[in-house]
Amino acid sequence: MTPEMEIREKLNELGRNLWWTWRPDVRSIFRDLDPRLWQEVNHNPTALLRDTPGEVLVRRAEELGLESRVHHAFRRLAEYMGSAPGDGGVHLGPLRVRPVAYFSAEFALHEAVPIYSGGLGVLAGDHVKSASDLGVPLVAVGLYYSRGYFRQWLDREGWQQETYPEVKNPDMPLELLRDDHGEPITVALETAAGALQVALWRVRVGRSDLLLLDTDVEGNSAQDREITSRLYGGDHRTRIRQELVLGVGGVRALRRLGICPGVLHLNEGHTAFALLESCRAQMEDEGVDFPTARDRVSRQAVFTTHTPVEAGHDRFEPELVEEVLGGLRKALGLGPEEFLGLGRVDPADRGEAFCMTVLAMRLSDRANAVSSLHGHVSRRMWRRLYGGGRGLEVPIGHITNGVHVPSWLARPMHLLYERHAGRDWARRSYRPEEWAGLEALDPGELWETHQVLKRRLVRFARERLAEQAARRSDPEASMARLRTVLDPEVLTIGFARRFATYKRATLLLDDVDRLARMVGKVERPVQVVFAGLAHPHDQGGKQYIQRIFQLGRDPRFEGRVVYLEGYDMNIARLLVQGVDVWLNTPVRPHEACGTSGIKALLNGVLNVSVLDGWWAEAYDGRNGFAIGRGGSHADPQVQWRRDAEELYRVLETQVVPEFYHRGPDGVPTEWVQRMKQAIVTLGWRFSSNRMVLDYLRRAYLPAADGISSGLV
Repeated sequence: MTPEMEIREKLNELGRNLWWTWRPDVRSIFRDLDPRLWQEVNHNPTALLRDTPGEVLVRRAEELGLESRVHHAFRRLAEYMGSAPGDGGVHLGPLRVRPVAYFSAEFALHEAVPIYSGGLGVLAGDHVKSASDLGVPLVAVGLYYSRGYFRQWLDREGWQQETYPEVKNPDMPLELLRDDHGEPITVALETAAGALQVALWRVRVGRSDLLLLDTDVEGNSAQDREITSRLYGGDHRTRIRQELVLGVGGVRALRRLGICPGVLHLNEGHTAFALLESCRAQMEDEGVDFPTARDRVSRQAVFTTHTPVEAGHDRFEPELVEEVLGGLRKALGLGPEEFLGLGRVDPADRGEAFCMTVLAMRLSDRANAVSSLHGHVSRRMWRRLYGGGRGLEVPIGHITNGVHVPSWLARPMHLLYERHAGRDWARRSYRPEEWAGLEALDPGELWETHQVLKRRLVRFARERLAEQAARRSDPEASMARLRTVLDPEVLTIGFARRFATYKRATLLLDDVDRLARMVGKVERPVQVVFAGLAHPHDQGGKQYIQRIFQLGRDPRFEGRVVYLEGYDMNIARLLVQGVDVWLNTPVRPHEACGTSGIKALLNGVLNVSVLDGWWAEAYDGRNGFAIGRGGSHADPQVQWRRDAEELYRVLETQVVPEFYHRGPDGVPTEWVQRMKQAIVTLGWRFSSNRMVLDYLRRAYLPAADGISSGLV
């Protein structure tokens, strides 16, 4: 084998395991091969290697000493895969032979695998990565969306438009599973229109595997092949059929591969049909009736709810449920009304729709919300399901979400932290003592590192804005101005997330004249970077985007208020690493957790947020800024006005003065002290390693041992 072939083979192997997505030293190898091409292929190693000729690979290897770096990375991957499990693997009990099966409708692992929408997918992706790092045996189950989620672009009026590019291609870092004869492995589902074949794909995520189910299979009808084509696309009939494939097909896929899970973890109600199929399998394997099978499956089930708003829970009409699930209902030996009652708060109410969240809660011994406040909200929301008692009597606990530190921490910050906390601190990021060493961070060095990341964001924003203008055929003079917008020395506020109306993206725009005075101050100016997607059917969210876009054309805000199109994980990383302030303005208590602010704090970005979700339990007065005191007025318009006034007050009297108050060395001493306080006190509490260990100790191990307890 020639040196070129060996390097290419090892690079291909590195690219096929998404371990590289949280290894900056490995990412840098791919980037250094061809920085421009790396950006053009959306940071996809497989596509990069496909488009890099052999002679270029050899030349770059010689110029950069690439060969030794590749060999070193390859050995590190082998060591990681073959090493003893991490801290999560000390007391695994039955999970060693019967792993956790983690079901989710979406997984956000990296922008090179665009099968995600937003926060739910990011949380699921971080959960899988932490399970890998900790050595918790886990197999994830999702859907392979051949067109993924939409890509966003804005027309000349600032109205969001959507395109659905083809995702399924040979450059994706996944493999089609085949049997010993080389034939694709499939599982069959029974539907009213006949049998449906589902293919299986595998994504390697460190030590963990993600199985993706795909109905785009030869032999299926044209309609059936489209079931898994788009994430959150189509009507109710498409949605329930996707959930049939995910839940029922997912359990059958695990059985087909010889995987017998000890725990069924359902990430949101979309996945609840997995419990019904598990009951059917128990009845078939053990010869028991439905009540017995239900009892056994419920003891294994862990259900996580993320939705504090009634309208956010999937509900289906009885006729549609019978059409799609009639065959499964009969296999369970249940009559139509008995079956529908499993998904109704009041089983006897024939006018009530079938709710996936109700089904999941009825069939799970353990249920949890994703923050402390969200736990209170969920107990109130679902108390009728448990007899209508007081909230404290409802068996829904909480495990607050976290983020995967190595995936979201910028490399310059990572290197800075390593010097003070040790090389392996990130692996033990859930331990407070691992962060204590960061108290010794030199304020000047921390500020300097932050400025490097901020300048990187500004460069990217200028390029992206010019590209957007070119696509709209804006005048050349306009594009030239966009290449100079934003100032790295100016206080920069970031707002980037799903543009659901309850997140109130335009709260900052409530008093445009007041905002203009803030933005236009000569000595202490402010600039704001927006990004995010509105659901294709969310007209209110689209109107928010349009208003922000058009405000950026107002001469008072030109170059100071900008909107970046095409929000994805790459833009999210740049923003949470590069802005000064992370703004979060939801209607309390509608934000279940809101992990984007956690990603920001890891990088020294200060939160300015309503006391909702994770921030309600994180804010201590010295690690960021709060909007209001945690109250909620019965009149939404009154609450909007109060929160807007409080937001302006906090910015004008606290945030702006503190940011611009500089010491003799040019460092904002009080500001940097807040940065350090946030990093040291919150980094460990809100890491996904801590989160997964909480699930392991409070849910997975008890569920695998069959110990019944509703609170996690």
